Formats: sequence, C-alpha cells, structure tokens
Amino acid sequence: MVYYFTSNVASPDAFVYVGKDKVENEELIKYGLEEDVWFHVDKLSSAHIYLRMNEGDTWDAIPEDLLTDCAQLTKANSIEGNKKDNVTIIYTPWSNLKKDGSMAVGQVSFKDNKKVKRILVSQRENPIVNRLNKTKVEKFPDLAMEKEEKLKSLRKKDQAARLDRKKEEARIAQERKEKKWQKDHAYDDMFQEEDPDEANNQGREDLEDDFM
Repeated sequence: MVYYFTSNVASPDAFVYVGKDKVENEELIKYGLEEDVWFHVDKLSSAHIYLRMNEGDTWDAIPEDLLTDCAQLTKANSIEGNKKDNVTIIYTPWSNLKKDGSMAVGQVSFKDNKKVKRILVSQRENPIVNRLNKTKVEKFPDLAMEKEEKLKSLRKKDQAARLDRKKEEARIAQERKEKKWQKDHAYDDMFQEEDPDEANNQGREDLEDDFM
C-alpha cells in the first residue's frame, strides 16, 4: 500500500507519497522515477517520503513552502522524530539513492553525498500536517508497471523529438543548398549568348530598310 498526499502550496499542485512500511519502501526505492525527491529524518527511523516534482522543476530549487510541507510530513511520519524538536530532514534525488544486497530492508545510502541537502524542522506544525493528512489517499499501485509506462512515454517523446530535429536539419540543409545554387548561378543570365536566329533577322530587317 502507498499513501498519496497533495500539497497545494505550489502551482500546479504537488504530489507526495510514502510507503506503508519498510517492505513497501523497498518497492519505492526500486521503482522510483527521475523526477522523485526522497526525504527522510536524519539519523532516526522514519518513513521514506517522496516528492514527485512537476516537469521542469529541479530538486535543488524546490519552492520553500513545498519544501516545508515535505519536511513536516517526514517528521510527522517518524515515531521518534515526531516527538522531538529541532529535527533535521535530509533530501536528495531518487537517482542518488544507493542500494545493495548488504543493506537491511528499507535501508539506503547515497551515491554522492554532495547531492544531499538538509533542512531543520524546529517543531511540528499541526496546521500543515493536518492539511496534508486531509488529502491522504490509500492505493495499491503496480509500481513496476507505472515505471515501465512512464519510461515508454519518455521513449516516445524522445523519438518524436529526434524526428523533429531530423526534419529541421533536413529543411536547413535544403535551404542552404538552394541558397548556394542561387549564389553559384546568380550571373548566368548576363553571360547568355544572343540567339543566332534573332541576330540574322535583325540584320535582314536593317538591309531591307536601307534598300527601300
């Protein structure tokens, strides 16, 4: 089971999701998407919270209000962290998560520690947590299928983009070819020889005029 939340502090609305338990977290780690950002209470046990960013957004430029929503939700979903003040929340792109066979269920590390950011939550803010909890929806998604569908959509988008680029490159090449031909043949008309028949007729007319 996966719990989904909606944050309306950003435009458009942002979607946040979390696994029910550590087993579900394993699935989220495995089938996350490139636009996902992972949140966790630092040095304490907590749920794995994921923010699915909107297209064009970057993980290191999350709007402050949205970042606060995610941090508060992460703190609230930590048994120990929820009871403490001044809790540090860490977050990083899903793609920076590292998982190997030696780790316990639900445990992760990072490929690059420089891509891990921190935010200090001084205390729980009930209005924020309550607002988010009102949007909570429980689902049983097929995460593997969702990821495959997403990747398939991206492949189609990339193929369409490549086709558009090829068409544009072909158009530019044809345009350059036509301009080169026009440049190479710009003076062709100036050097065309006079038609012999026209020259003979012109001479005959002149002679007839002289005779008359």
